[in-house]
Amino acid sequence: HTYVDVDDPNGWARSITPNTKMLYVETPTNPAVDIVDLPLLSKVADYHNLLLVVDNCFATPILQQPIALGAHLSIHSATKFIDGQGRVVGGVLAGRQDLVDDIYAFCRATGPALSAFDAWVLSKSVETLGLRMERHSENALSLSQWLESRADVTDLRYPYLPSHPRHDIALKQMSGGGAVLSFSVEGGLERGRAFLDALQLCSLTANLGDSRTIVTHPASTTHSKLTEEERAAVGISPGLIRISVGLEDIEDVQRDVEQALDRSAS
Repeated sequence: HTYVDVDDPNGWARSITPNTKMLYVETPTNPAVDIVDLPLLSKVADYHNLLLVVDNCFATPILQQPIALGAHLSIHSATKFIDGQGRVVGGVLAGRQDLVDDIYAFCRATGPALSAFDAWVLSKSVETLGLRMERHSENALSLSQWLESRADVTDLRYPYLPSHPRHDIALKQMSGGGAVLSFSVEGGLERGRAFLDALQLCSLTANLGDSRTIVTHPASTTHSKLTEEERAAVGISPGLIRISVGLEDIEDVQRDVEQALDRSAS
């Protein structure tokens, strides 16, 4: 789905129906941390007169700027990294002025707006966003490199690891790998659950983007209502673990992950 020849009459690019108005994508993806080629999708969108809308939550504007890569709109869950401490709920939408004006008018009429206090909290958080994303990225890369040495860890995905299947694309369109990585543990669903139960330092929630490291087992939590076949179709194996690496001393995080892997294997 990432590599598209827009000149191929039999290719995916021409399979989009004439009624399609929007091409909506997130990159890196949640929770499997795949990478989508945004300049390529921009060509597809232009070819079919589509709006390219990019969910840029994982990367934030610090690490990736979809508008500069050809997107028409870029959206963020400000609840995540932009706030950075799980204090408020909010969102950000940026892009072409005429599109933003239409959305602004809709929001004024229907009421989805931040409180003044929450807006102030987010405005203060933005002041440290660059520093935080730098530390998130350093910690996540370090943890990913260490996880590569574990024989019981498979399908490790982190954009700035050379082993990532879209590593070359990540280097072109991102200035850092971000905080989120994923991997699978041998032992499937039960091992994934046992791994989470064994953690002592890391936080266990369905959220991400906090100053604390957050670990999620999608198959038993966020995506548990899907069938195993539906999960497999979107890259979620029974043992998939997603980690949003925080700002702690990375050695503390590594030790917690290590002891949880060891205990869950016994």
